Amino acid sequence: MKVAVFSTKPYDKEFLLLANYDHRHEFQFFEARMSEQTARLAEGFPAICTFVNDQLDGEVLLKLFGGGTRMIALRCAGFNHVDLAAAEQLVMTVARVPDYSPNSISEFTIGMILTLSRKLHRSFNRTREGNFSLDGLIGHDISRKTVGLIGTGKIGALTAFALQGFGCRVIANDVYENRELTDRGVAYVSREQLLGESDIISLHCPLMPDTHHLINADTIALMKQGVMIVNTSRGGLINTEDVIAGLKSGKIGSVAIDVYEEEGDVFYEDYSNKVIQDDILARLLTFPNVVLSSHAAFFTVDALQEIARQTIENLTAFEQGEQPGGLINYQLSRPRQKEPLKTEHQLPETATK
Repeated sequence: MKVAVFSTKPYDKEFLLLANYDHRHEFQFFEARMSEQTARLAEGFPAICTFVNDQLDGEVLLKLFGGGTRMIALRCAGFNHVDLAAAEQLVMTVARVPDYSPNSISEFTIGMILTLSRKLHRSFNRTREGNFSLDGLIGHDISRKTVGLIGTGKIGALTAFALQGFGCRVIANDVYENRELTDRGVAYVSREQLLGESDIISLHCPLMPDTHHLINADTIALMKQGVMIVNTSRGGLINTEDVIAGLKSGKIGSVAIDVYEEEGDVFYEDYSNKVIQDDILARLLTFPNVVLSSHAAFFTVDALQEIARQTIENLTAFEQGEQPGGLINYQLSRPRQKEPLKTEHQLPETATK
């Protein structure tokens, strides 16, 4: 099957081609992100393969449908950037890779917590410049600290186990309780209680309407003085301007983020010789108690191999008329849109049958 791959980096091409060896899909790789302007590149391709910052709203999906695309293979777990209601109306198959390597993100989370707690980033930069003074590098043990996890799926659960190994008290908040965690002493509490008791708050929940900007001025006000906030999930979980205000006031002691709400135009690109136009992001980079990485928590050989494998399997299943293993259930993921898709274009007749 012909597949157009967008937002392609050299490592994407390498791992997808290796995983495709026995499947024989015909890939066309594009460095460009998927958007209204680039959707025309997918004309004639039954399937496309996209990543986290590709634009897949209703208008884009309509253009893709008109060009013959019927399957979207996401090489990521998140799908908040896809208009699922529009995809359902167009009868387009959307599949993701929900479980490629929870260990990679969990381990990265622990690394960020340790980096902030012990100021490893500042120590590294200082010694690189020949400064071996310890002034300003006093850190904190994480042992015996209370860590609140919002979201206890596979990544959150692995993070909880690791934190318990450090001697932390772990509390959690989630719609569903993980029995394995409660058996190991993790207490599920209300979100308000978690915010008020935690020395460290780590986010591991999906971005949904009820979790959008769950870290904001009101919730920050409920937190302990000097709290650490870590986000390796989705950028939209945090109102960045409110977090900056919290950093300035001292209410927030430190922040580690691997994701950013407006990351699409910056992350995965080299801006070392350019001026960053995003003033909020530029401001974040000025704080000595902020660690910011470019959506890299997943970035291990193990994860890339598994992402490629699951993506290829999803494509092959669709080609053979079978249900992809990573198929997104529209009804469970988002309420069904009862009104027609609002667009200046008309839906193709086949899309409404």
